[in-house]
Order: sequence, then structure tokens, then C-alpha cells
Amino acid sequence: MLSDEQLKRYERQIIMDTIGLEGQEKLNSSKVLVIGTGGLGSPIALYLAAMGVGTLGVVDSDRVEVSNLQRQIIHETPAIRRPKVESARDRINRLNPHIKVEVYNTKLDLSNVMDIISPYDVVVDAVDNFPTRFLVIDACYFTGKPLVEAGVLRWEGQIMTIIPKEGACYRCLFKEPPLPENVDDPGKAGVLGVIPGIIGTLQALEAVKIILGKGNTLSGRMLIFDGLKSSFREIKVPRNPKCPLCGEEPTINTIKSL
Repeated sequence: MLSDEQLKRYERQIIMDTIGLEGQEKLNSSKVLVIGTGGLGSPIALYLAAMGVGTLGVVDSDRVEVSNLQRQIIHETPAIRRPKVESARDRINRLNPHIKVEVYNTKLDLSNVMDIISPYDVVVDAVDNFPTRFLVIDACYFTGKPLVEAGVLRWEGQIMTIIPKEGACYRCLFKEPPLPENVDDPGKAGVLGVIPGIIGTLQALEAVKIILGKGNTLSGRMLIFDGLKSSFREIKVPRNPKCPLCGEEPTINTIKSL
């Protein structure tokens, strides 16, 4: 049951006929895992906390650096050199003390990814490297967890929602992670601070729609944003019958190191 303070806090959502008290209680009882507390993870975690998602897990092994602060709005200048998960937890608690925050100050790998993901209803991927991204994609498939996947670079971002065994997975588009020499390094190529804010906010929206069972998610669709043109374009992503993960004759039958 929501307290009187929570009813007041979330009243602008509760009065919506598509949410109501029942929907707000769904949010309050839900658990969302945010993997990465950087540029994307910052708005994801802050908005999910503000909207009343009851339990947030945050995963990150890095510490806050001054160069992060241009885009990673969950962290503040006094948090420099602190573990990011601790900084994120404290900011979330200041924003909404009703939220339970589980922190995982670790790198995801074969030894821990399944255990960390399993307790959550929805996983939101906010990592900045392909090996971890594909590890999470495979782990979510095998645990049956809905995944909201995204990436940003320079003035652009893309987002896609993956519902295991219901729509296309990421490997339907990209069978394997690209070679390191074929990938732009965000540390060298750069990213405009507001771009992960735009895409991360959309990721939070997708997570809430999954929890509430409302609207159309980006399952089977990739949404691409061009900040220079202020435009979106959509790519349809059908299930690939030859996909190595979710296809008719899968060759990936368990998570593996990449």
C-alpha cells in the first residue's frame, strides 16, 4: 500500500486513467536493474526513481571522474573519486527516499551476470562497450528478462527493446560484437552531453511501459535519433530465423565470454 506521502508524490501519475492507483502500485512493487550509471544510466535511474519504481539495482565498477560530469547528471562534483554506484545510490535517496537501491560495485562477467539479473523484472542496459552489451543480451534471453538496449555517440543515439521469444533480439541484427578496431571509442570520438539524456529518458519510458503493460514498446523496432537534425527515424527489426541466439536452429545455447 502506498503511504499518504507517496500518494501525494505520485498524484500527477495516479490521476492518469492509463495508470491510476493500480498502475502506481505496480511501479512501486517492481524491480528494475540499471547496468551502468554513466551518461545513459543517470537519467534512467533518476526518472525511474522519481516515477516510483520501488527497487532499483545499479551496476558499475567505476569511480566518478571530473570528465564524467558533462553528461552523467546523477553524479555531482563532490562525488569525484567515489564509486559510481554509491554516488548514484545517495542521489536517488535524496530524490526519493521511498526507493530501495541495491548496489553492485562490480564488473559483469560470466561468474555473476545471471545471479545479478535474475531477481529483476526489467533490465536496462546503459553500458559503453560491446562485450558487456552482448553478455547482458544473452543473459537476459536465457533468464527471460525484458531488456531495454541503447547506445550513444557524438550527436546520435539508438534504442531498442528486446522481449525474449516475442520479438527480435539484438543478435538478429548483429550476430557478433564488432572487432575493437572497427568501433569508435566514445572517449576519443566524444558525445554531446544531452544526447544520453534524451536516449536514457526514452529507456526509462520503455521500462515503465513494460511494467505497466501499456502502449507500444520498441520491440521489433530500433529508434535512431540525430541530434544535429533533431530528427528520429525508425528501423523495423524482424526476427531472424537464422539468428544464432533466438533463431530456429540456435548455435548459442548458454552465455559465454566474448
